[in-house]
Amino acid sequence: MNSSALILGGGTFGLTAALELRARGWDVTLLDAGGIPHPDAASTDISKVVRMDYGSDEQYTAMGELSIQRWHEWNARWGQELYHEDGFLIMTRGGMQPGSFEHDSHAFLSARGHRLERMGSHELRVAHPHWAADSFPNGYLNPRGGWAESGRVVMRLKQDALTAGVAIHEKVPFGSWIQDGEKICGMQDASGRKWHADVTVSALGAWTTEYLPWLSDRLWATAQPVFHFRPADPGTYQAPAFPVWAADIGLTGWYGFPANAEGIVKVANHGPGRRVRAGDVRIMPQGEEARFRQFLRETFPALADAPLAGTRICLYGDSFDGHFLIDHDPAHPGLVIAGGDSGHAFKFTPVLGGLIADAVEGKANPWLKRFAWREPAGTGSEGARAKG
Repeated sequence: MNSSALILGGGTFGLTAALELRARGWDVTLLDAGGIPHPDAASTDISKVVRMDYGSDEQYTAMGELSIQRWHEWNARWGQELYHEDGFLIMTRGGMQPGSFEHDSHAFLSARGHRLERMGSHELRVAHPHWAADSFPNGYLNPRGGWAESGRVVMRLKQDALTAGVAIHEKVPFGSWIQDGEKICGMQDASGRKWHADVTVSALGAWTTEYLPWLSDRLWATAQPVFHFRPADPGTYQAPAFPVWAADIGLTGWYGFPANAEGIVKVANHGPGRRVRAGDVRIMPQGEEARFRQFLRETFPALADAPLAGTRICLYGDSFDGHFLIDHDPAHPGLVIAGGDSGHAFKFTPVLGGLIADAVEGKANPWLKRFAWREPAGTGSEGARAKG
């Protein structure tokens, strides 16, 4: 008889774990409180950055390299390009000094054999004319990177999981844990139906501590603003002239995307954010649009007055140190935590399932050591997160 897994959450953590466990012979049931893609989930949006640039962090760089390889394999298998290798352009107003995200990423990737194109103001002005080139004298273009159509990727993963035999049930709100002492044996949903399993995987994202409050000292939800602009000439905001970009991201958190097929340019800020409850109504704070437009005036002047196509509050499932948490909960046997995305997990979607399945099965995986259960002492960074 096969072992059974109950996965709570149909985002990238949950779907990839379901696919991998099913491939390993598990009976897998996946529940999501909304539809898949869930409209409020972090993975549900028009785009997410895919990059291998992580300062001098060897593990995340290696994970990025393998993920990009697998993104290409998924494109081929799906027969559609949901990962767009448009490149990743990283610029800074300062010098590329040792210790900076820009310098360390460039040096580390170059040492690993990646061919990067150094950019100064002159090169930027010629190749990427929407930039305020005089303000950004240093940076580089990594052609091996780009963006994924995140919401559409989630839909494809859902279809793959169904085809593989994963039992997916949507619109199943959480009720309570089924427990035998401290052991988690499954979940009872809000309607009273009981879902039993040998192992329960919490892939609840920003909602994790809504239902696992004992994790609130190490995981929490953080709100981040996202703006969609609709320029009059969207064709000029596409690669190669306008690839995925970062503007002093290690200090300020600004990043964005080329225009998508609907002519929308997404601009976001990977900053400290503000702590919220995942279930609260999402409201864009006053002054955010003005802040974004001021940044655009200083960086992409022609985009500063573009009409607003929409806004979004994206919730990160932050961890205390910026690294994922993928491990058995030592105080609750039968429960595996797969979370702590900290705003940088989506790019790793092609490798997440294997990591989570190895954690479930207790298999050795050197990458899991960083994501193992740990006490919330001190702080850390994932290499490109503005903390101030």
